[in-house]
Amino acid sequence: QVQVVESGGGLVQAGGSLRLSCAASGRSFSSYAMGWFRQAPGKEREVLAVINWSGSSTYYSDSVKGRFTISRDNAKNTVYLQMNSLKPEDTAVYYCAADQNYGLLVASSYGRIDYWGQGTQVTVSS
Repeated sequence: QVQVVESGGGLVQAGGSLRLSCAASGRSFSSYAMGWFRQAPGKEREVLAVINWSGSSTYYSDSVKGRFTISRDNAKNTVYLQMNSLKPEDTAVYYCAADQNYGLLVASSYGRIDYWGQGTQVTVSS
């Protein structure tokens, strides 16, 4: 069993930066791939970035590639999303997810992903 809790959201001006954190409980955190997703009002949830259990492999969606960086610290059971050059269209609720199958996170197989956080709001003002 893994529980994930996001933090670090808030209000930021366009061009600014935020770092989201996702703290996970459970002894097997290091065996899980982790992903960041977001959902804006009226839009479908989209995958942003995924990292495998060791941190050796990452995936980014085109919408955030070059601006966002995913990383993890298995000693702290935490995964991060560094967000730079934020745009108003980045405004959304950001979710962290965990699954032992890296491919499921990349493929955004939402119904099959094991664990989700409650989300944290990110608002980017113009």
